[in-house]
Amino acid sequence: MNLPLYAKIDLTSGTWEPYTIPEDVFKKYIGGKALAAWLLLTMTPPGIDPFAAESMVVVNTGPVSCTGAPCSSRFNLSSKNVLTGGIASSNCGGTFGMMMRKAGFEGLILTGISPAPRYLEFADGQVLFRDAEALWGLDTEQAQEATPKHYGKLMIGPAGENLVRYAGLASGERMAGRCGIGAIFGSKKLKGLIAYGTKEFPAPNPDAFYRYLGKWTKFLRGHAMTGDALPHYGSAGLVNKANASHALPTRNFQTGHDPEADAVSGETLADTRLTRNGNCVSCPIRCERRVKLGKKEIKGPEYETLGLFGPNIALHDLDLVIRLNYLCDLLGLDTISCASTMAFAMELYENGVADFGLRFGKGDNLEEVITKIAHREGIYSDLANGSKWMSEQYGGKEYAIHAKGLELAAYEPRRSVGMGLGYATSNRGGCHLNGGYGALVESVGVLSIRPNSPLAKPQWVVFLQNALEGISTCGFCLFSGQTFIPSILFKLGPHHPVVRVVGFAASFTGPVIRLLLAATPLMKLNTVYLLPQAKVMGLAVGMKYDMGNLIDLGNRTYNAEHIYNLREGVCEDTLPDRLTRQRQKKDDPTTVVPLDRMLPVYYRTRGWNNDGTPKRRMLKRLGMEELWPQ
Repeated sequence: MNLPLYAKIDLTSGTWEPYTIPEDVFKKYIGGKALAAWLLLTMTPPGIDPFAAESMVVVNTGPVSCTGAPCSSRFNLSSKNVLTGGIASSNCGGTFGMMMRKAGFEGLILTGISPAPRYLEFADGQVLFRDAEALWGLDTEQAQEATPKHYGKLMIGPAGENLVRYAGLASGERMAGRCGIGAIFGSKKLKGLIAYGTKEFPAPNPDAFYRYLGKWTKFLRGHAMTGDALPHYGSAGLVNKANASHALPTRNFQTGHDPEADAVSGETLADTRLTRNGNCVSCPIRCERRVKLGKKEIKGPEYETLGLFGPNIALHDLDLVIRLNYLCDLLGLDTISCASTMAFAMELYENGVADFGLRFGKGDNLEEVITKIAHREGIYSDLANGSKWMSEQYGGKEYAIHAKGLELAAYEPRRSVGMGLGYATSNRGGCHLNGGYGALVESVGVLSIRPNSPLAKPQWVVFLQNALEGISTCGFCLFSGQTFIPSILFKLGPHHPVVRVVGFAASFTGPVIRLLLAATPLMKLNTVYLLPQAKVMGLAVGMKYDMGNLIDLGNRTYNAEHIYNLREGVCEDTLPDRLTRQRQKKDDPTTVVPLDRMLPVYYRTRGWNNDGTPKRRMLKRLGMEELWPQ
């Protein structure tokens, strides 16, 4: 077995050394965010400032990268979270991760602060420190164009250079947007990374590996979600679905429905703006939207951007949303946190608290404001700190829509309470993916497991969190996991009696799911119909791997990140009062997120104590008790 080789880099001294992941650690944590969390826990002291020299960023891949497996071009960045003070992880689908691995490194461990702006070049086992003075100040597109062609690239823009707390990084047109890791690059005077290599990664048994890949690819193309809905509309197709179920954030999450939302929907985009589909390397789903901006073809906005730069700030101008999405990418800004912070500022004005020149429904100055945020100009430097920081300075905590300091994604949790529990418990903050993406089985998918009911939601959230974390840790796109809902249900449609009965029955499956989570050693199943990523991962590295192993890997990932949060004092699993106390529908008491009912069951299902600390017995079963020696 070839163990992952990382480059351990000290930017202060301009030196590096190879670091091989120990075999026992690799078998437990595999790669991606799980292995990154282990490195952060074992190599950094508690309580450090994310911008300090000893702060560390891990950039790494999973073992399926460069193998040709479907949906496997993802790579991960992990660090201390600039917005929350806990764990940060950001995932990206650009080409940098694959080229980094081809250059001889499965991961990078970045520490120190460069004495002058630099970028790093990785080429066939070598690490080269390059002068970035000429790149400093360029946007993400200009910086990538100024470096050698044929390389995989990862660059910050002006937002990262100016330490905007939700600055991200761009690889091609893909963004690693969340948690402010771009700001940590800026604090280290690191403009970015480029990589090129020719190393190959053949599977130990190529015939078995490619035979299974062919079977899985055929299944992905034939499934109603990955072969039809996503290729036709991308994630943008969720706008009208969320709006119909009152789960579309509107006017800073004041409501969940906007009568004019179709103007910025995936259907409208496909009918009026779409030029063609795009895709990540080795992805058969092809969900990327390509649109025109003037004479230039660019990447179109995803659901989160459409929802949060659309109805959540009361805008219905699709062309403007396309421009705002592109501008944020150029400047290196997370569209979720940026749009949500602006929505909070708009409500501050409505309540007579502060005036940043931002109004619901007014879009003529938004491009100017976003540019000022990225450069921290004047009063807009406050918006560069995110909604939690602003609420602590100006007030309005009850309507600052975040969890742990990270702004929520575009799913209104009062009509998707499992998603609300996921937001509250997500390790990196208000993230739908790290939160288990419960909205997919509650409000925006074909299956609706009683969206306003807490029944079985804690158990479902734990299962979905573990499954998605396992998929991500191996290096797969999470969209590849959406096929766990049978295709026949999509074909019948959400209003079919069979689908309604399945959704209702699923709300009583909590005890069954909890038993399954406790019985993962018995889950030896490998099938394309449920978590086929496990079989692919095992074939890629020559290990016996099944669905139970993948769920345990996800559980280990979740607990490692949770332990990091506990170590840093980030312990509250809460949501703002707007979502837990104010009814979305005034005459319906179920339209709040009943966290107080769900959290105790969630903790028990996870094997945690009532205060959210992990029980020794659970950690011992996962083989990770050394990370939490209390």
